[in-house]
Amino acid sequence: MSPEHCIVKRADGVYADPAVAARLLADAVDGLYRSGSLLAGLDYAAFLQVLFGAGAQEGAAPMVRIAADIRPFAPARRALYRPLKLGGERAEYYVEPVWLPNPEEPGAPGEPTRLDFDEFVADLWLKGIRFGIEAAAVRAAIASPKADRIVAAQRREPVPGVDARIVEVSDDIHRSNAPRQLANGRLDLHSFQNRFPQIQAGVRLLQKIAAGAGTYGIDLSGTRLPATPGADTDLASYAGAGTKVERARDGEFLVAQRAGFLSVDAKTSQMSIGDKIVSRDGVSARTTGNLQLTGDYEEFGEVQENRSIEGEGITVHGDVYGRLASRGGRILLRANLVGGSARNKRGDIRVCGVASGALIQALDSAVVLERAENCIVAGTRVTIAHAVNCEIIGDEVAVGQAEGSAIAGRRVTVDGAAPRKQGEMLVCVLQPEGPPVAELIAAVAQRIAQFGELAARHKEEMARLAGRPDVRRYLMVASKVRKKEITLSPEQARQFQHMAQEVAPALKEVADASARVKAVEAEQQKGAQMLACLEAQRLDAACVAQVEVKHVQGETQVRVLGFSPTGGSPYLMAPREIRARLRGPQRGAQLFAGQAGSFAWNSESAAAETV
Repeated sequence: MSPEHCIVKRADGVYADPAVAARLLADAVDGLYRSGSLLAGLDYAAFLQVLFGAGAQEGAAPMVRIAADIRPFAPARRALYRPLKLGGERAEYYVEPVWLPNPEEPGAPGEPTRLDFDEFVADLWLKGIRFGIEAAAVRAAIASPKADRIVAAQRREPVPGVDARIVEVSDDIHRSNAPRQLANGRLDLHSFQNRFPQIQAGVRLLQKIAAGAGTYGIDLSGTRLPATPGADTDLASYAGAGTKVERARDGEFLVAQRAGFLSVDAKTSQMSIGDKIVSRDGVSARTTGNLQLTGDYEEFGEVQENRSIEGEGITVHGDVYGRLASRGGRILLRANLVGGSARNKRGDIRVCGVASGALIQALDSAVVLERAENCIVAGTRVTIAHAVNCEIIGDEVAVGQAEGSAIAGRRVTVDGAAPRKQGEMLVCVLQPEGPPVAELIAAVAQRIAQFGELAARHKEEMARLAGRPDVRRYLMVASKVRKKEITLSPEQARQFQHMAQEVAPALKEVADASARVKAVEAEQQKGAQMLACLEAQRLDAACVAQVEVKHVQGETQVRVLGFSPTGGSPYLMAPREIRARLRGPQRGAQLFAGQAGSFAWNSESAAAETV
């Protein structure tokens, strides 16, 4: 398209085609101005938009009105415009009152007149200033009667692109430190609502917002100035274990690969998702409150007094002054347990530092301690390097050096035993007492057999009642009606109701017999469970009990401590009962009392000697 076809004059104004290349439009405007014409009634904003895209908007009209008319630019008028003062990035102009010469009076000063904005634009174009005229400032200076130097035009600086950034797209990654609401609607002020966020697989965590290209600038001559693009960033640097980067149509995201707990590395900002919660803030009223968790937990700070952690596996690297409770998994304390407690239903407990004034109880596993002072320790297998003034009970107990402690177990080994100040040194070997378990097993088995016979009699009675012809016929029809296999007419329905009334007493007897059968079978099932428990206790009671004290280093006693097998394992007792049993009056036989030497005993050898 030729330049002259880029600008069209119509009855309602002058139009330019924005679809034409900017170079052709500029050539057309340049040709118009150099021909001695100008654009009258110029819409300067639309003029810049068409030529340079400055402020261009989407959905622009096919033809854009840029002026009202095209008229000549008289040389006499052009002579009114002074040269510009160029300062690199801008152009200054001195606006002052002007006089238009009168051709009829060449020597006269002329007639006063004003500059015109449309002429100003045309004159600056011919002087090389094609962009950036400060329209409002120029119009105001022209309208003012005062002379003034103004910034007539300045270039548009390029705008650097915005750097790429990472934004959060999931509310699930945020902690909630609001008080936890209980099932009854009350608030637990000692616990937080969601201290450790749990994430589901596939959840988008972060999104990368791409760097911006920036906005180009334009100098006074109309030449584009390139913009510096924004710096890029790598979303993959935020991806830790359990997360990955996904690129989709709507952007680039960091996505959870698995369900689990979210942890954020404070140094690298990496996000990881795993089965274990990792915390470095410690457990206190300020940081976490009491914790009730569904997975494993690792804490690098301290667990303060009166704070509790309940979960699966629990690992603490700092000192523990509060309460730990595990439903299953290992409790591992890398430092000290002071004045607190550690309980585990189905897992081991290990304290690498010192346990002092603490309760340590593993209901179905082992306890391993380096040093224990004034502690109550209970577990299936207990191993302590050094125990001072402790109460210790377990199925198997091994203590390196024991001072002033009370120790009880089925199999006990003590390397060195000695009293401690006012605390006596007592070692007890656990032996079952009370009626023989075999007698209980026989009694329970006989009772189970009686329940079986009773259930059989009730079933025979049910079969006899249900076998009556009228009852059998009614039950068959009722079953088909209930299953909608047949549909009764009104007459048949009346007959069916009459039949039900006749057999009602027999049906009640059947229902009563059925209830009696269910009750007897429930008792029979309870008896079977008790029998299995007694069998386990018989096997446990049959185990050999033994005790060995390798070095007696002061007043030490070794006694037999009886327990009832029907009451369960003695190390499952409450802490107060453990202390009362071990420190209270002892009725069992004394096996040893002395201040030096060694002692070893086992129940099998003792029984053989008795025989």
